[in-house]
Amino acid sequence: MKLMAERIESLKAGLIGAFSLGLAFLITILVNILVLSKYFPTLAVVAPELGDLHFWLNGLIAGFSGLLFGVTYRYIIRSDQNSHLQAGAVWAFGLVRGLSQIETGWHGEVAIAPYLILAGESVFCFALGAISLNTAISQGWLKPFGLISE
Repeated sequence: MKLMAERIESLKAGLIGAFSLGLAFLITILVNILVLSKYFPTLAVVAPELGDLHFWLNGLIAGFSGLLFGVTYRYIIRSDQNSHLQAGAVWAFGLVRGLSQIETGWHGEVAIAPYLILAGESVFCFALGAISLNTAISQGWLKPFGLISE
């Protein structure tokens, strides 16, 4: 029974993470399209058209990354309030996603600056995911790993 309860909590954490990163992705894309690409034309290279295949694929990847982050974050923090563990999880996931974006840009023929901004956005998105998960835990909607009684 406890194992099933832990799985349900992990699923809830994953769904919160997926929703949070999906929403953060949408916010950053809108800021890129509506603000940054108008004032900084070099950034228009990485801003997908709303509704095209690239947009949906990026959104799905962000959501799936959020799901994995949510489940993993719940296990990382457990009942420990160590801010270094929480920040380390955000930086680890954000940098893995962000550095792969930089690597993609590095091999292209365009400026690297747009890809550096995407990397920063990745860390920002995972930070919002962590804030959402911490809020869910503090409100009692989600239990950290190991705190479910039999």
